[in-house]
Amino acid sequence: MMLGGGCGRELAKWIIHGRPEKDMYGYDIRRFHSSLTDNARWIRERSHESYAKNYSVVFPFDEPLASRNMRKDPFHEVLTEQGCVFQERHGWERPGWFNKDRPAPVKGYDYYGAYNMRNNENYKYRELLSKEYTFDFPPHHDVIKSECLSCRHDVAVFNMSYFGKFYLTGPDAKKAADWLFSADVNKKPGSTVYTCMLNKRGGVEADLTVSRLDPGPAKLPLAPESDGDAYYLAIGGGVAEHNWNHIKTVIQDQGFRCQLTDHSEDMGMISIQGPKSRAVLQEVLDTDLSNEAFPFSTHKLVKAAGHQVRAMRLSFVGELGWELHIPKVSCVPVYRAVMAAGAKHGIINSGYRAIDSLSIEKGYRHWHADLRPDDTPLEAGLAFTCKMKRPIPFQGRERLEKQKEEGLRRRIVCFTINEKVPMFGLEAIFRNGVPVGHLRRADYGFFIDKTLGYGYIRNPDGGVVNADFIKSGKFMLERMGVTYKAKAHLKSPFDPENKRVKGIYE
Repeated sequence: MMLGGGCGRELAKWIIHGRPEKDMYGYDIRRFHSSLTDNARWIRERSHESYAKNYSVVFPFDEPLASRNMRKDPFHEVLTEQGCVFQERHGWERPGWFNKDRPAPVKGYDYYGAYNMRNNENYKYRELLSKEYTFDFPPHHDVIKSECLSCRHDVAVFNMSYFGKFYLTGPDAKKAADWLFSADVNKKPGSTVYTCMLNKRGGVEADLTVSRLDPGPAKLPLAPESDGDAYYLAIGGGVAEHNWNHIKTVIQDQGFRCQLTDHSEDMGMISIQGPKSRAVLQEVLDTDLSNEAFPFSTHKLVKAAGHQVRAMRLSFVGELGWELHIPKVSCVPVYRAVMAAGAKHGIINSGYRAIDSLSIEKGYRHWHADLRPDDTPLEAGLAFTCKMKRPIPFQGRERLEKQKEEGLRRRIVCFTINEKVPMFGLEAIFRNGVPVGHLRRADYGFFIDKTLGYGYIRNPDGGVVNADFIKSGKFMLERMGVTYKAKAHLKSPFDPENKRVKGIYE
């Protein structure tokens, strides 16, 4: 109700033009999974806490206490025992970071003592969360540093089971894939492609990986039945429902004869990353993991400690690594085998706080932070995800061709500062003393030992923003009224030549 006027204005544009002008993801009912919207407890508890905290200061790493433990993956109990401090994303409990002292499970909601409810006592999770209520580095900054550097120097395992896992099959699956995905995903079976999905204005509705599958009988949940083209889509769990609705809408609007099936809760997924990941996994998987036998951006069905899994050579942190997509019943045995094999290599559990730091250090985009429905892939530095050199039509292509011809009026830029101060996003960007944008996302990069931020900048004169415009400017970032000299980078300052994901360590 508070924002009804603006929502009404954008809703009118949505009806007339088929798309709101602004990014309206935070107001879109389609972001919620039916397991939440159909659950009275989730609605009641979350509504109460949202109202109670409506005018509270919003701290960067706050988490809700209401409506927790709604969607738990197969690793939840074993990670809780190891001190996992969970984050909540659209009902899912995902690892945030690992507390070395003792377990910190999330308890039932106590309504902050209202309605004659007893407050939870000796609540370790709430105690740890309260220490996050700061705009400085949190007290466990060094714990997250340890998780990040273990990944950079040795090996770390990330539980990413909350990811959406969809299959696209049917007679028109190839036509749908060509139209939906900005990249050419129709490479040979066994390939995995990072791609975007665009709206009609060329804005990025999603980024995801699409794996081409071999036709054959069903081996669910690892493979669907298909006698033709079939694709496996892996999507960040917080935005999976949004992706699901976008794909279903496009299929419906275009009249494609194909099916989208959801197996998100039938599989877990762990990602093993770092220079020693190959040595660890070679003891667990029954396949050759050399660069020649298992190149980057490929996938295979293999056995892991006797359990069949889909292994993908991918990285969201910029290191040598593999994802293991594992049927639910096999998750814990495979995890224990990986941890046992990794013990002599210094393997540790890591969470999404480390992923946030590692990914921004590498320059990988986060959807709805660095990348939104009002950003195009060209502006976001993701032109490589667009099949512009191929004559294959895809949704949003015309807008990108026009933008490429006219030149970019805004583009994303990486900034670093030398002072050790935290930044979180929304800090103002100045070029030669003139405001030109703001950071979308910022974090501390522990390997390069600097604060990094990514933000879109414009030319105050309305002109093109090119490499010369960036190189010739003197930039400052403003945090809480204090400005800091910033260095602009056209490429990520960490491993700009992409050697580490290829297993090349010097």
